[in-house]
Amino acid sequence: MNAIWQGARRRVAARWMPLAAATLVLLALVILQQLDATAALISVGALFTIAAFWPLDTAGLIEALSGSGSSVARAKRGPDLDRKGWRAVVDAIPTSAVALDAAGSVVHYNRLACDFFPKIRNGLPMSQLSRNPDLIGAVDRALATDERIDVELIERVPVERRVSASVSQLAHSPSPSSPRLLITFRDLTEQDRLAQMRADFIANASHELRTPLASLRAFVETLQGPARDDPAARERFLGVMASQAERMTRLIDDLLSLSRVEMRVHLSPRGIVELNETAAYVCQSLEPVAEGLGISLTLQRDKTPARIRGDREEIVQVIQNLIQNAIKYGREGGRVDVRVGHEPPYASAGARVWVSVSDDGPGIAPVHLPRLTERFYRVNVTSSREKGGTGLGLAIVKHILNRHRGEIKIDSKLGAGSVFTVSFDELGANG
Repeated sequence: MNAIWQGARRRVAARWMPLAAATLVLLALVILQQLDATAALISVGALFTIAAFWPLDTAGLIEALSGSGSSVARAKRGPDLDRKGWRAVVDAIPTSAVALDAAGSVVHYNRLACDFFPKIRNGLPMSQLSRNPDLIGAVDRALATDERIDVELIERVPVERRVSASVSQLAHSPSPSSPRLLITFRDLTEQDRLAQMRADFIANASHELRTPLASLRAFVETLQGPARDDPAARERFLGVMASQAERMTRLIDDLLSLSRVEMRVHLSPRGIVELNETAAYVCQSLEPVAEGLGISLTLQRDKTPARIRGDREEIVQVIQNLIQNAIKYGREGGRVDVRVGHEPPYASAGARVWVSVSDDGPGIAPVHLPRLTERFYRVNVTSSREKGGTGLGLAIVKHILNRHRGEIKIDSKLGAGSVFTVSFDELGANG
């Protein structure tokens, strides 16, 4: 009984439009007094009874109403809805995508495809869109076969990049405007760059650790052998071993620090840092180091508060790294000046505050300036290692500034010293 009732409901639902139209016509006749109300009610009941038990002519109608998506239903809905559907799929692909017809001409493309092919437009043959013979050959083979073809392209204009392209054949359609092939493009250039950076980083870190480890091993073997009973040699070797162990500790500490900063670079800091107070704290902590090397360390505060949104521990690390570098690589017996200041608003940019660290050392050649914030980059490798440098200090500074939306500016002239300036957006009084 339940099955009969469910079937009747489906038949009525399938015919609701003609039933509604007939009911409205009968209602209009009643209003115009052309039909008795009782007769109209009987007629409506008869219509619904016939609709509930008369078999449907087309099974696909119910499927269309229920959204089952059968081939019959799609045919009755016409090509427009189907065309909108595949175009929406191409638009939603997260990489560059181009749809071609059976002649190999563009019939649709998504927004990302414009980055690869600025002159792309519908109706343009693929052979005019790209001159790459591997891609053209892949399109021709895909049109002739049902297989998916993957090719790797090296584009050299306007810049060199490596691209992976996948050409897939879609279902055949009699319509000439329907898509026959789908080509997706993936730019591998950034992936290659990151892979190379990781490889270089691991190689540099391994090299930096291997050198002191080799020294430690050699001294241990010497102390276990020829210098076992030589107190003077033992004392000298133990001092060198302690120095090498300290060097490895500094390197590991900087590696861990860099890793922590990179992990948090996407998290916006929420604290409030006052740069006058922070710079004073760092100068006070490094003053004994500067005095031990005969260097004068001075601080010039700004007359007004210099507040920023930031992580105090990381800002301390930034200023500390800059001052330590000035002490290490400045002139022996020279001076290091630390200043805090303001930049007034300019155009659409708001006010900024800055901290500069200057020395009167030998300066840095212009060729080195663009690479100073790279990991393990050193102007003078031997001098840096002798002075305890790891080559990671300015890389850590750069990553901390990225998290704080800050900037670093480096001014240097050979024989006239260097000035490192970091700047941040100023936090307003109500911030």
